[in-house]
Amino acid sequence: MGRAEERKARQRGGRRAAPGRRSSPPAAPGTPEILESPGGTTRTVRAPQAEGGTRAERRKAAAKGGSAKDGKAAKGRIRRLFTWKKMLGTFLGLCLLGIGGFIVLYMMVSVPAGNSLAQTQSNVYKYSDGSVLARKGTVNREIVDLSKVPKDVQHTFVAAENKSFYSDNGIDLKGMARGLYNTARGRGTQGGSTITQQYVKNYYLDQNQTVTRKLKELVISLKVDREKSKDEILAGYINTSYYGRGAYGIQAAAQAYYRVDAQDLTVQQGAYLAALLQAPSQYDWAVAGPIGKKLVVARWNYTLNNMVGQGWLDKTKRDTMKFPVPKEPKAASGLEGQKGYLVDLANTQLENQLMKKQGLTRSEAEAQVVDQGWTITLNIDPKRQAKLEAAVKGQLTGKLDGKKRTVDKNVQAGAVSVDPKTGKIVALYGGIDYYKHYTNNATRADYQPASTFKPIILAAALDQDAKTQDGKEINANTVYDGTSGRPVKGSDIAFSPPNEDDADYGDITVQTAMNKSVNSVFAQMGVDVGMKNVMKVADDLGLDTTNLPAVPAQTLGSMGASPLEMAGVYATLDNHGKKVTPTILASAEKTGRTVDPPNPIGDPVISESAADQVTSVLTGVVDDGTAKVSVAQNPLRKGQQVAGKTGTSDNNKSAWFTGYTPDLVTSVGLFGEDYKKHSQVSLTGATGLIPGTGRINGGGYPAQIWATYTFGVTKKQKFELNTDLGAAVQPTESPSKSAPPSETPSETPSQTPTKSAPPSNTPSNSPSQSATTSAPPSNSPSNSPSQSPTGGITDNPLDPAADDFQ
Repeated sequence: MGRAEERKARQRGGRRAAPGRRSSPPAAPGTPEILESPGGTTRTVRAPQAEGGTRAERRKAAAKGGSAKDGKAAKGRIRRLFTWKKMLGTFLGLCLLGIGGFIVLYMMVSVPAGNSLAQTQSNVYKYSDGSVLARKGTVNREIVDLSKVPKDVQHTFVAAENKSFYSDNGIDLKGMARGLYNTARGRGTQGGSTITQQYVKNYYLDQNQTVTRKLKELVISLKVDREKSKDEILAGYINTSYYGRGAYGIQAAAQAYYRVDAQDLTVQQGAYLAALLQAPSQYDWAVAGPIGKKLVVARWNYTLNNMVGQGWLDKTKRDTMKFPVPKEPKAASGLEGQKGYLVDLANTQLENQLMKKQGLTRSEAEAQVVDQGWTITLNIDPKRQAKLEAAVKGQLTGKLDGKKRTVDKNVQAGAVSVDPKTGKIVALYGGIDYYKHYTNNATRADYQPASTFKPIILAAALDQDAKTQDGKEINANTVYDGTSGRPVKGSDIAFSPPNEDDADYGDITVQTAMNKSVNSVFAQMGVDVGMKNVMKVADDLGLDTTNLPAVPAQTLGSMGASPLEMAGVYATLDNHGKKVTPTILASAEKTGRTVDPPNPIGDPVISESAADQVTSVLTGVVDDGTAKVSVAQNPLRKGQQVAGKTGTSDNNKSAWFTGYTPDLVTSVGLFGEDYKKHSQVSLTGATGLIPGTGRINGGGYPAQIWATYTFGVTKKQKFELNTDLGAAVQPTESPSKSAPPSETPSETPSQTPTKSAPPSNTPSNSPSQSATTSAPPSNSPSNSPSQSPTGGITDNPLDPAADDFQ
């Protein structure tokens, strides 16, 4: 048989035949075939199926003869499919695919801007002594530079969360893989993130647990680790993390748990705060149960032990450390009481600085200040602030009873106290409560300052070397006609102001006219100086005179002014003419930025001699004038020399006393404001303690508040004045008389005021020692200061019976 025939026989299921001839002819299909071997031995084999059999027959035949080999054939096919070469190739292919995908992802994902919540933080306001006044913001967070966190405290966070932080590339692949796996299977979150990853999650992303977010976290962490230093990352981490008790960031946490700033934390305290990050609510000592306390102590020990292991903490020192039990939670400081007024003024002054330096609009400046993480230190002295609040309550608000008298509901008080040498606002009273009366009475400028404007007229006269109508130099000894209602001379605008209670004083010196606040004298003086000059000096001293007409009626203080402005004016007088711009802002800083306020003390705006002579004259108002009862004779006075001026406006809508000692200036104002409509109304009758008409004068409650406060915070001191004129010194020359408006003036001043003709419709603003009854106040008060007020402007001290309630 040839080779071709043998192959065909094998294909049909037979064996290869031995060489030689067959012993018999081929058998019929299906018949067993006998083969003969070379040795003569025969063997019977299964006959092959006919080549022409059907496909079904062939399958049946294969099923009968091949079933035993099925298992081996299947295994062979698996072995051929999963050879080591194929498996290695597949693995390498998947790796290349993953690397390619990650490269694409790395290129597509950029480092985003920080999310707004992570950047929002509270503004922190502090008193001048560093104690916290208030925190204001939707998020209790205060970002601090890492340099203000002790190095050992920095290490507590690294030891607790990521020992390899300083050497890793910002990610933990094992932890990341575990996190992705658990997230994909819905098992929630599990640890493994580095400090860099946690910072990225806090600052750049959100807290959603999704595969997409975790992939972004991985890419951004790698990029952030390359772009930022480790210190920057650590600072971002400890400043954005949540510590419980509503505190975001290490500074807020240090205050919330230990009542200290971050820079004053100990290692033990830092280790507790670091331990808190794992479970802030569960680990808060104040609310934790036995298990929670046990866990946080264990976490605290773990942190410190890791520090020893890293060489950051001496083991001997570590062994002596005790767990630092946190303080009880404390309610967050709000803006109740006076705090809101203080905060608002500080914000406004900071905004003013940003507007000036950066050319911002008001709205742009507000956006940079509100809830932007500023630490703002105020000049407010907490002790003086408390004294001022107590004085207002004791001398005024404690006597008001809105249930008995409706007018008591309309009384508003404002006060500002300034150090004239530094310009610092050391105390401020803005109203009964910020949440009850949002308008700050200390800064509102919608009420008339009345006779407290008179010293400005005298200051202008002295600074300008002004002369009377007949050429006499104006000073404390110059004599003017104090006749009530007399027309001023030399004015293009007719003006004939009556004195308070229409009292006539005849010829009196400027000193006496200031003591008794004689309107007719200062109206004439204003015209003698020139009202434009008066208004310019008023502006230079600190009043806002923009768009105010320079008319004689301004001599009665008919413009609007605030206690803050008046305190600045009188502080400039107290500071010998050097401009004082009162400031509540001591400093403002945030991460990487500091804003220092300008120097509150400026250049001289009037001469030293002019300022000092005004001060000398104003001591007479206290010792022998409208403030004598409440201030000069006050039992709290301990020898302090005082200068000041009272003021009571048209229809008794406002009452003032602005006064100063050598080291402190305080302006107190009372304002009649309808408690429903907020329009200006009379103060008359408030407290029900003033006999007679019940009129509230500047020499009454405002002066009492001033004295109670000032004499409680100042010591005996005398003015150092560069003048030999005024009540504070003995006059050195004979009084010079100014020209009277009439052709036949009286040569001898009247010693006792007399009653003149009925008053004109022009307001009066000068008191007398023996005042007569004035016309009743108008029943239709104006809601805003007028240029030529009507009705009786009053400025008397308390009635004689008022001694009962000094």
